[in-house]
Amino acid sequence: MSEPLQVGVIGTGHLGSLHAKFLAKAPGSRLVGVYDIEPERAAVVAREYGTRQFDSVEDLVAACDAVSIATPTSTHAVVARIPLSAGRPVFIEKPIASTVEEADEIIDLARRNGVHVMVGHIERFNPAILALGNIDLNPLFVESHRLAQFDPRGTDVAVVLDLMIHDIDLILSLVRSPIAHIHANGVAVVSETIDIANARIEFENGCVANVTSSRISQRKMRKMRLFQRDAYISIDLSQGLTEIFRLVDQLPPSEHPTVLLGQIERGAVKRNVVYERPEQKEVNSLQYEMEQFVASVREHRRPPVTAEDARAALAVAQEIIEKIGQQKLPA
Repeated sequence: MSEPLQVGVIGTGHLGSLHAKFLAKAPGSRLVGVYDIEPERAAVVAREYGTRQFDSVEDLVAACDAVSIATPTSTHAVVARIPLSAGRPVFIEKPIASTVEEADEIIDLARRNGVHVMVGHIERFNPAILALGNIDLNPLFVESHRLAQFDPRGTDVAVVLDLMIHDIDLILSLVRSPIAHIHANGVAVVSETIDIANARIEFENGCVANVTSSRISQRKMRKMRLFQRDAYISIDLSQGLTEIFRLVDQLPPSEHPTVLLGQIERGAVKRNVVYERPEQKEVNSLQYEMEQFVASVREHRRPPVTAEDARAALAVAQEIIEKIGQQKLPA
Protein backbone atom coordinates (compact mmCIF):
# COMPACT_ATOMS: atom_id res chain seq x y z
CA MET A 1 0.00 0.00 0.00
CA SER A 2 1.58 3.26 -1.13
CA GLU A 3 -1.20 5.63 -0.10
CA PRO A 4 -1.57 6.51 3.60
CA LEU A 5 -3.90 4.27 5.58
CA GLN A 6 -7.09 6.20 6.29
CA VAL A 7 -7.77 5.62 10.01
CA GLY A 8 -10.59 6.71 12.31
CA VAL A 9 -11.04 6.61 16.09
CA ILE A 10 -14.30 5.65 17.81
CA GLY A 11 -14.40 6.91 21.39
CA THR A 12 -12.49 10.05 22.39
CA GLY A 13 -12.11 9.65 26.13
CA HIS A 14 -8.67 9.52 27.75
CA LEU A 15 -7.35 6.57 25.73
CA GLY A 16 -9.22 7.45 22.54
CA SER A 17 -7.70 10.93 22.47
CA LEU A 18 -4.25 9.34 22.77
CA HIS A 19 -5.09 6.93 19.94
CA ALA A 20 -5.99 9.95 17.81
CA LYS A 21 -2.77 11.71 18.77
CA PHE A 22 -0.52 8.82 17.79
CA LEU A 23 -2.47 7.72 14.72
CA ALA A 24 -2.30 11.30 13.44
CA LYS A 25 1.48 11.02 13.26
CA ALA A 26 2.08 7.28 12.75
CA PRO A 27 4.15 6.56 9.61
CA GLY A 28 1.92 5.54 6.71
CA SER A 29 -1.36 6.66 8.26
CA ARG A 30 -3.74 9.60 8.07
CA LEU A 31 -6.29 10.35 10.79
CA VAL A 32 -9.46 11.06 8.82
CA GLY A 33 -11.81 11.56 11.74
CA VAL A 34 -13.19 10.76 15.16
CA TYR A 35 -16.56 9.90 16.65
CA ASP A 36 -17.87 9.93 20.21
CA ILE A 37 -21.32 9.55 21.71
CA GLU A 38 -20.62 12.95 23.32
CA PRO A 39 -20.17 15.32 20.34
CA GLU A 40 -18.53 18.06 22.42
CA ARG A 41 -15.72 15.73 23.46
CA ALA A 42 -15.17 14.53 19.89
CA ALA A 43 -15.09 18.13 18.68
CA VAL A 44 -12.27 18.99 21.11
CA VAL A 45 -10.15 16.04 19.92
CA ALA A 46 -10.91 16.76 16.26
CA ARG A 47 -9.75 20.37 16.63
CA GLU A 48 -6.63 19.37 18.54
CA TYR A 49 -5.43 16.95 15.87
CA GLY A 50 -6.72 18.75 12.80
CA THR A 51 -9.24 16.16 11.75
CA ARG A 52 -12.98 15.80 11.22
CA GLN A 53 -15.70 15.03 13.74
CA PHE A 54 -18.21 12.53 12.37
CA ASP A 55 -21.87 12.36 13.38
CA SER A 56 -22.14 8.56 13.33
CA VAL A 57 -19.99 5.44 13.52
CA GLU A 58 -21.31 4.35 10.12
CA ASP A 59 -20.20 7.58 8.42
CA LEU A 60 -16.75 7.37 10.00
CA VAL A 61 -16.29 3.73 8.99
CA ALA A 62 -17.31 4.53 5.40
CA ALA A 63 -14.48 7.09 5.22
CA CYS A 64 -11.81 4.79 6.67
CA ASP A 65 -9.55 1.89 5.75
CA ALA A 66 -9.22 0.86 9.41
CA VAL A 67 -10.69 1.85 12.76
CA SER A 68 -9.55 2.10 16.39
CA ILE A 69 -12.14 1.45 19.11
CA ALA A 70 -11.61 3.01 22.54
CA THR A 71 -15.13 2.91 23.92
CA PRO A 72 -16.17 1.30 27.24
CA THR A 73 -15.59 -2.46 27.33
CA SER A 74 -19.31 -3.19 27.53
CA THR A 75 -19.76 -1.62 24.07
CA HIS A 76 -16.83 -3.25 22.25
CA ALA A 77 -18.79 -6.06 20.61
CA VAL A 78 -21.65 -3.80 19.48
CA VAL A 79 -19.34 -1.12 18.10
CA ALA A 80 -16.94 -3.59 16.44
CA ARG A 81 -19.77 -5.16 14.43
CA ILE A 82 -20.05 -2.04 12.26
CA PRO A 83 -16.46 -1.81 10.90
CA LEU A 84 -15.98 -5.59 10.80
CA SER A 85 -19.18 -6.08 8.80
CA ALA A 86 -17.88 -3.43 6.41
CA GLY A 87 -14.59 -5.32 6.00
CA ARG A 88 -12.44 -2.89 7.97
CA PRO A 89 -9.52 -4.06 10.16
CA VAL A 90 -10.03 -3.01 13.76
CA PHE A 91 -7.94 -2.12 16.80
CA ILE A 92 -9.84 -2.69 20.08
CA GLU A 93 -8.66 -1.59 23.49
CA LYS A 94 -8.28 -4.30 26.12
CA PRO A 95 -10.11 -6.32 27.23
CA ILE A 96 -11.45 -7.34 23.85
CA ALA A 97 -15.00 -7.61 25.24
CA SER A 98 -17.03 -8.07 28.40
CA THR A 99 -17.47 -11.82 27.92
CA VAL A 100 -15.85 -14.69 26.08
CA GLU A 101 -19.06 -15.09 24.06
CA GLU A 102 -18.74 -11.49 22.82
CA ALA A 103 -15.07 -12.10 22.01
CA ASP A 104 -16.07 -15.17 19.98
CA GLU A 105 -18.59 -13.05 18.09
CA ILE A 106 -15.88 -10.52 17.20
CA ILE A 107 -13.48 -13.28 16.10
CA ASP A 108 -16.13 -14.99 13.97
CA LEU A 109 -17.17 -11.74 12.29
CA ALA A 110 -13.56 -10.83 11.52
CA ARG A 111 -12.90 -14.25 9.98
CA ARG A 112 -16.06 -14.17 7.86
CA ASN A 113 -15.09 -10.77 6.49
CA GLY A 114 -11.41 -11.60 6.03
CA VAL A 115 -9.97 -8.89 8.27
CA HIS A 116 -7.67 -8.82 11.28
CA VAL A 117 -8.40 -7.54 14.78
CA MET A 118 -5.60 -6.24 17.01
CA VAL A 119 -6.22 -5.81 20.74
CA GLY A 120 -4.59 -3.21 22.98
CA HIS A 121 -2.64 -5.29 25.46
CA ILE A 122 -0.14 -2.46 25.74
CA GLU A 123 2.36 -4.22 28.02
CA ARG A 124 3.43 -6.36 25.04
CA PHE A 125 5.03 -3.12 23.77
CA ASN A 126 6.71 -2.17 27.03
CA PRO A 127 10.49 -1.76 26.51
CA ALA A 128 11.09 -4.32 29.27
CA ILE A 129 9.08 -6.95 27.37
CA LEU A 130 10.49 -6.03 23.96
CA ALA A 131 13.96 -6.61 25.45
CA LEU A 132 13.10 -10.31 25.88
CA GLY A 133 12.80 -10.82 22.12
CA ASN A 134 16.15 -12.62 21.74
CA ILE A 135 16.13 -14.36 25.12
CA ASP A 136 15.55 -18.12 25.33
CA LEU A 137 12.60 -18.35 27.71
CA ASN A 138 11.30 -21.45 29.43
CA PRO A 139 9.86 -20.23 32.75
CA LEU A 140 9.20 -22.72 35.53
CA PHE A 141 7.79 -20.18 37.97
CA VAL A 142 6.38 -16.69 37.38
CA GLU A 143 5.53 -14.10 39.99
CA SER A 144 3.80 -10.83 39.14
CA HIS A 145 2.57 -7.87 41.17
CA ARG A 146 0.47 -5.07 39.71
CA LEU A 147 -0.52 -2.60 42.40
CA ALA A 148 -2.22 0.76 41.88
CA GLN A 149 -3.53 3.56 44.05
CA PHE A 150 -7.28 3.89 44.19
CA ASP A 151 -8.92 5.63 41.24
CA PRO A 152 -12.73 5.54 40.82
CA ARG A 153 -12.24 5.22 37.06
CA GLY A 154 -12.32 1.51 36.21
CA THR A 155 -14.09 0.30 39.35
CA ASP A 156 -17.13 -0.71 37.30
CA VAL A 157 -15.27 -3.96 36.60
CA ALA A 158 -13.28 -6.28 38.85
CA VAL A 159 -9.56 -5.58 39.29
CA VAL A 160 -8.99 -8.84 37.40
CA LEU A 161 -10.34 -7.23 34.20
CA ASP A 162 -9.01 -3.78 35.01
CA LEU A 163 -5.39 -4.61 35.94
CA MET A 164 -4.61 -8.32 36.26
CA ILE A 165 -5.53 -9.07 32.65
CA HIS A 166 -2.35 -7.25 31.56
CA ASP A 167 -0.24 -9.81 33.40
CA ILE A 168 -2.43 -12.73 32.37
CA ASP A 169 -1.83 -11.83 28.71
CA LEU A 170 1.93 -11.46 29.25
CA ILE A 171 2.19 -14.76 31.12
CA LEU A 172 0.22 -16.65 28.44
CA SER A 173 2.50 -15.18 25.75
CA LEU A 174 5.65 -16.13 27.68
CA VAL A 175 4.73 -19.61 28.96
CA ARG A 176 2.90 -20.90 25.86
CA SER A 177 1.38 -24.00 27.43
CA PRO A 178 -2.22 -25.05 28.09
CA ILE A 179 -3.53 -24.33 31.59
CA ALA A 180 -4.15 -27.27 33.91
CA HIS A 181 -5.63 -25.59 37.00
CA ILE A 182 -6.50 -22.15 38.36
CA HIS A 183 -6.87 -21.26 42.04
CA ALA A 184 -7.96 -17.75 43.04
CA ASN A 185 -8.90 -15.53 45.96
CA GLY A 186 -10.06 -11.95 46.13
CA VAL A 187 -12.14 -9.39 47.99
CA ALA A 188 -14.12 -6.22 47.41
CA VAL A 189 -12.93 -3.47 49.75
CA VAL A 190 -13.92 -0.01 48.50
CA SER A 191 -16.09 -0.82 45.48
CA GLU A 192 -18.86 -3.26 44.59
CA THR A 193 -16.43 -5.41 42.59
CA ILE A 194 -13.19 -7.26 43.41
CA ASP A 195 -10.46 -4.77 44.42
CA ILE A 196 -7.68 -7.19 45.40
CA ALA A 197 -7.10 -10.55 43.75
CA ASN A 198 -4.52 -13.32 43.70
CA ALA A 199 -4.44 -16.24 41.30
CA ARG A 200 -2.27 -19.32 41.03
CA ILE A 201 -2.19 -20.57 37.45
CA GLU A 202 -0.76 -24.04 36.89
CA PHE A 203 0.27 -24.98 33.36
CA GLU A 204 0.45 -28.42 31.80
CA ASN A 205 4.21 -28.05 31.20
CA GLY A 206 4.76 -27.69 34.97
CA CYS A 207 5.13 -23.93 35.12
CA VAL A 208 3.28 -22.10 37.91
CA ALA A 209 2.34 -18.41 37.87
CA ASN A 210 1.42 -16.51 41.02
CA VAL A 211 -0.39 -13.31 40.02
CA THR A 212 -1.44 -10.50 42.37
CA SER A 213 -3.33 -7.31 41.54
CA SER A 214 -4.66 -4.55 43.77
CA ARG A 215 -6.13 -1.11 43.10
CA ILE A 216 -6.02 0.08 46.70
CA SER A 217 -2.29 0.05 47.28
CA GLN A 218 -0.33 2.89 48.87
CA ARG A 219 2.26 2.70 46.11
CA LYS A 220 2.32 1.66 42.49
CA MET A 221 4.09 -1.47 41.31
CA ARG A 222 4.24 -3.33 37.99
CA LYS A 223 6.80 -6.09 38.36
CA MET A 224 7.20 -9.60 37.04
CA ARG A 225 9.82 -12.21 37.89
CA LEU A 226 10.60 -15.27 35.80
CA PHE A 227 12.50 -18.24 37.19
CA GLN A 228 13.83 -20.92 34.88
CA ARG A 229 16.64 -23.46 34.84
CA ASP A 230 19.88 -21.54 35.57
CA ALA A 231 18.30 -18.08 35.19
CA TYR A 232 16.29 -15.43 37.04
CA ILE A 233 14.74 -12.60 35.01
CA SER A 234 13.49 -9.45 36.73
CA ILE A 235 11.08 -7.26 34.76
CA ASP A 236 10.13 -3.80 36.03
CA LEU A 237 7.32 -2.65 33.75
CA SER A 238 7.08 0.75 35.40
CA GLN A 239 10.74 1.47 34.71
CA GLY A 240 10.83 -0.40 31.40
CA LEU A 241 13.81 -2.35 32.74
CA THR A 242 14.81 -6.00 32.34
CA GLU A 243 17.66 -7.61 34.28
CA ILE A 244 18.91 -11.18 33.91
CA PHE A 245 20.93 -13.22 36.39
CA ARG A 246 22.29 -16.45 34.91
CA LEU A 247 24.50 -19.41 35.72
CA VAL A 248 26.92 -20.19 32.89
CA ASP A 249 29.83 -22.59 32.46
CA GLN A 250 31.86 -20.12 30.42
CA LEU A 251 31.75 -16.35 30.36
CA PRO A 252 30.25 -14.81 27.21
CA PRO A 253 32.60 -12.88 24.86
CA SER A 254 34.02 -9.73 26.45
CA GLU A 255 32.08 -7.44 24.13
CA HIS A 256 28.82 -8.86 25.52
CA PRO A 257 27.29 -6.51 28.17
CA THR A 258 27.78 -8.96 31.04
CA VAL A 259 28.97 -8.50 34.63
CA LEU A 260 30.52 -11.41 36.54
CA LEU A 261 28.98 -11.53 40.03
CA GLY A 262 30.78 -14.59 41.36
CA GLN A 263 30.94 -18.35 41.15
CA ILE A 264 28.92 -21.27 42.50
CA GLU A 265 30.40 -24.73 43.01
CA ARG A 266 28.43 -27.80 42.00
CA GLY A 267 30.63 -30.64 43.17
CA ALA A 268 33.86 -30.36 41.23
CA VAL A 269 32.34 -27.91 38.76
CA LYS A 270 32.42 -24.14 39.19
CA ARG A 271 29.76 -22.11 37.41
CA ASN A 272 29.77 -18.38 36.85
CA VAL A 273 27.00 -16.08 38.05
CA VAL A 274 26.56 -13.30 35.47
CA TYR A 275 24.35 -10.23 35.25
CA GLU A 276 23.00 -8.85 31.97
CA ARG A 277 20.76 -6.00 30.90
CA PRO A 278 19.41 -6.76 27.40
CA GLU A 279 19.35 -3.92 24.92
CA GLN A 280 16.00 -2.11 25.08
CA LYS A 281 14.00 -0.05 22.65
CA GLU A 282 13.43 3.52 23.79
CA VAL A 283 9.77 3.72 22.80
CA ASN A 284 6.47 5.12 23.98
CA SER A 285 4.48 1.91 24.37
CA LEU A 286 1.14 3.30 23.15
CA GLN A 287 2.71 5.13 20.22
CA TYR A 288 4.61 1.98 19.21
CA GLU A 289 1.44 -0.09 19.57
CA MET A 290 -0.46 2.26 17.22
CA GLU A 291 2.41 2.16 14.72
CA GLN A 292 2.38 -1.64 14.79
CA PHE A 293 -1.35 -1.67 14.11
CA VAL A 294 -0.93 0.60 11.09
CA ALA A 295 2.02 -1.45 9.80
CA SER A 296 0.17 -4.77 10.19
CA VAL A 297 -2.78 -3.46 8.17
CA ARG A 298 -0.64 -1.88 5.46
CA GLU A 299 1.51 -5.00 5.11
CA HIS A 300 -1.44 -7.43 5.34
CA ARG A 301 0.20 -9.37 8.16
CA ARG A 302 -0.94 -10.91 11.41
CA PRO A 303 -1.05 -8.25 14.16
CA PRO A 304 1.25 -8.62 17.18
CA VAL A 305 -1.68 -9.17 19.57
CA THR A 306 -4.55 -11.01 17.92
CA ALA A 307 -8.18 -11.30 18.89
CA GLU A 308 -7.50 -14.95 19.71
CA ASP A 309 -4.71 -13.90 22.11
CA ALA A 310 -7.05 -11.45 23.80
CA ARG A 311 -9.84 -14.01 23.97
CA ALA A 312 -7.50 -16.43 25.77
CA ALA A 313 -6.56 -13.78 28.36
CA LEU A 314 -10.22 -12.87 28.86
CA ALA A 315 -11.18 -16.52 29.36
CA VAL A 316 -8.57 -16.89 32.12
CA ALA A 317 -9.67 -13.63 33.74
CA GLN A 318 -13.31 -14.76 33.73
CA GLU A 319 -12.38 -18.10 35.29
CA ILE A 320 -10.46 -16.28 38.03
CA ILE A 321 -13.48 -14.07 38.74
CA GLU A 322 -15.72 -17.16 38.86
CA LYS A 323 -13.32 -18.94 41.25
CA ILE A 324 -13.34 -15.92 43.56
CA GLY A 325 -17.14 -15.83 43.39
CA GLN A 326 -17.21 -19.44 44.62
CA GLN A 327 -15.29 -18.60 47.80
CA LYS A 328 -16.99 -19.49 51.07
CA LEU A 329 -17.09 -16.28 53.04
CA PRO A 330 -17.43 -16.19 56.83
CA ALA A 331 -21.05 -16.09 58.06
